[in-house]
Amino acid sequence: MLTDQVKNMINRSVLCWLATSHDNQPNVSPKEIFTYHDDRLIIANIASPQSVNNIQQNNAVCVSFIDILSQKGYKVTGTAQIIMPNDNAFTPLHSVFSPMVQDKFTILSMIDITPTAIYPILAPSYTYYPDTSEIAMIEQAKAAYFKHDN
Repeated sequence: MLTDQVKNMINRSVLCWLATSHDNQPNVSPKEIFTYHDDRLIIANIASPQSVNNIQQNNAVCVSFIDILSQKGYKVTGTAQIIMPNDNAFTPLHSVFSPMVQDKFTILSMIDITPTAIYPILAPSYTYYPDTSEIAMIEQAKAAYFKHDN
């Protein structure tokens, strides 16, 4: 289900946002350390006690990620499980995260998401102005976000 296009977008995204819910109270939390493994999305838990608690009560999740320059990305819905350090899957996945975290963070556990559906995310300009190109969106984003005050 994770196509090459989705995997490429995961690699281009600097954050993803994980939505969880418990007792009908939604929680959305940015995640800095994430990747894919096989056909699953894996998020390192470095500071996510509320997300982990919610998943233990309700494993339905939604994750979104975008390339901030092209303003394109994906929304992934699915089911999550928590991988603890004593689980067999933890060590092999931890080695995937090692280059990302270096010695900055301790990975407390991992959130392993099996996608059930994937939807594209596009900035409204692509829909309302069909002639909008990705190059134009990138240039606009650079102009807006990378201004230098002198």
